[in-house]
Amino acid sequence: MKTARFFIAIALLGMATTMQAQLSDKQVKERQAALQKSKADLDAEASLLAQKEARKLQKQGWEVSPGALPMEKQLDKSYALQQEYDETLFPKYFYGEGRSTGQNYDAAKMQATELAKIGVVTQIQTELTALVETNVATKQLSPEEAVTVTNSVMAAKELISQSLGRYLPVVELHRTLKNKNTEVLVRIAYNSKMAKAAAKAAAREDLEKQGGGLMQKCNDVLGW
Repeated sequence: MKTARFFIAIALLGMATTMQAQLSDKQVKERQAALQKSKADLDAEASLLAQKEARKLQKQGWEVSPGALPMEKQLDKSYALQQEYDETLFPKYFYGEGRSTGQNYDAAKMQATELAKIGVVTQIQTELTALVETNVATKQLSPEEAVTVTNSVMAAKELISQSLGRYLPVVELHRTLKNKNTEVLVRIAYNSKMAKAAAKAAAREDLEKQGGGLMQKCNDVLGW
């Protein structure tokens, strides 16, 4: 039910600008009111989910660092970002989560952040691979070319990770384990357009090394 209302809200938002000139003032106001109500409903649901998850995490011993936002607020921001879509109705952000345990907080946080970034990179690779497969289905790329491009995308994992710029730290929690080690939970968000651009650049670099003109074909067919 929540998903359905969300896509209705997005559809209304997408149509608002192009149709405004064709609608009466009354119709425009009605559509804007419907959009605002849908967004308000989604925000309310996100808050309820955040409160529920916060209670669960607190029972498991998780807490926030001094000076950080309350757990409910961090989780609420997390849900809000997951509800953001671009003009093509694809998620606006890739999302990554990482957990790590260490003898001190900083080391555990660093490792958890790296794991979260790997999660983002994996999502990017999955989406780009799906794009390649689609172009095989439409005969824009041969199966052999698709394998080469996919291999380049997969081989560029570390380079993609290094190419990722500023990410949004969304959630940062920690807890002390029975052995006195510290476990850190990190969730990050990364703009999907910027992430895909970094991945394509990394894949292009690998394809260029291989030669054979496939990089140019990817530019023409895949828009890379």
